[in-house]
Amino acid sequence: MEKGMIQVYYGSGQGKSAAALGNAMRIASQGLKTIIIQFLKSEINSDYFEKLEPEIKLFRFERSKEGFQNLSDEQKEEEKINILNGLNYAKKVLGTGECDLLVLDEILGVVDEGIIPEDDILEVLEGRSINTNVILTGTSITPGIFEIADNVLNLQPEK
Repeated sequence: MEKGMIQVYYGSGQGKSAAALGNAMRIASQGLKTIIIQFLKSEINSDYFEKLEPEIKLFRFERSKEGFQNLSDEQKEEEKINILNGLNYAKKVLGTGECDLLVLDEILGVVDEGIIPEDDILEVLEGRSINTNVILTGTSITPGIFEIADNVLNLQPEK
């Protein structure tokens, strides 16, 4: 049985999250559902995303309003638990097939930070339902994620 596709947007350039959001908008315009789970980012104005519901739902499990890199070591330890909760939610979403597209925004950064090992991400992705596509974003990609991805786009600034 074929599984949903996995796309990865990574690199040092800007626009990875915007590209993922563009895909979410495209999916929503077809009457399909998208769930976006943000990791490591600062709190955003969720009022805009509330207007996109029920087709697009945004989740952020971290409690701090600041981005992960700006936190103290103690705050980072607290947030790691919340990040793991976000990954567990992603696992549930993929297992139940409750959306057509799942965006794991900055999940590759979670691996870079050593919060979650690559193997745990791969296990979550393997559990995806047949109809659910997944987009992963981040600055760098691991060999295992590169291997299982159907499409990998490296966004690099040229100028």
